Amino acid sequence: MTRILALLAKELIQMRRDPITIGVTFLLPVIYLVVFGFAIRTDVRHQSTVVFDQSRSEESRSFLAAMTASGYFDLRYIAWSYDELNERIERGDAKIGIVFPPDLVREANAGHTVPIQAIVDASDSIASTSAIAALTGLGMRVQPVAVRGAPVAAPAYDVRIRAWYNPDAVTAYYMLPALMGIILSITMVLMVSMSIVREREAGTLEQLLVTPLHVWELLIGKILPYIILGYIQTTICVLIALAVFGVPLRGSILLLYGLTTLFLLASLTMGLMIASLAQNQLQAGPMSIATLLPGFLLSGFMFPREAMPVFFQYLSLAIPMTHYIEILRMIFLKGGGLTALYQQTAFLALFILVFFGTAVRKFKRSVI
Repeated sequence: MTRILALLAKELIQMRRDPITIGVTFLLPVIYLVVFGFAIRTDVRHQSTVVFDQSRSEESRSFLAAMTASGYFDLRYIAWSYDELNERIERGDAKIGIVFPPDLVREANAGHTVPIQAIVDASDSIASTSAIAALTGLGMRVQPVAVRGAPVAAPAYDVRIRAWYNPDAVTAYYMLPALMGIILSITMVLMVSMSIVREREAGTLEQLLVTPLHVWELLIGKILPYIILGYIQTTICVLIALAVFGVPLRGSILLLYGLTTLFLLASLTMGLMIASLAQNQLQAGPMSIATLLPGFLLSGFMFPREAMPVFFQYLSLAIPMTHYIEILRMIFLKGGGLTALYQQTAFLALFILVFFGTAVRKFKRSVI
């Protein structure tokens, strides 16, 4: 027992001298519980909405005011044609499209139920379910302005909902493309970070660092084999999604692989950055998990980003997985091209530059 207690004291002293382990042990639970406790919501509110109002009447403005007051919709865009409305939804600028007919006032004055078209981006099944329920309720409750002084009998509006991209709300269509990003991120970040730290512990990394190889050449050589593994994993995931679960692939397969290359590089360079900071595998493992967990919960993989507070929506933009999941859902479900994905592409390229630059600087210091 004395020997066991002596070993216990030695391990506690060693742990105390490791600030990364101490930080992960005490700060990680606090940070994650606070952040995710505030950020995770399944009741999706404030969904971006585009409106094509052909009536331009007091009745349409009254309906839009009721939408805004419900808290489920943010009226961000005014469209002047169907094409403009469709483009906003296809690009992902808006999740909801509202179209008022030109004869809205005449039909309301005649006591008829007025049809209103509502287009819902159903590629996110959780968010679309909340929107459809809210729109249906508004159609039952809202009364148009009575020009002749008498209120119109309910229901005055027939909200005709058209669900695009995933009309049957199939969970697999929504989850499986995003799951590809999770699988690739876990594999790339963990494998490259643990591999480099393992070489550092074995002493072979220092031997490579003193060779004529530049640091950036060494790091690029380290990640290239994992890009090949990433392509293999991507191919397996795509084949399973298409053949087993019937997920539609409406976009370009070449664009999918091209942008997947950027995500693989972003994930691998993140792993390089972690490896440059960690001194051993005991540190690299928790650090990798600490960077991956926000991607699971804040990227939109499980919970819609629109349901999160505004601060966490902006915070999620600092996670590469957020942009790759948007790319996957856009290509698989919407058939979007590069013009619709230029923002996500730019973010991934920025992550690569930041992570790789940080890793190179850190490894240069270790050589010195």
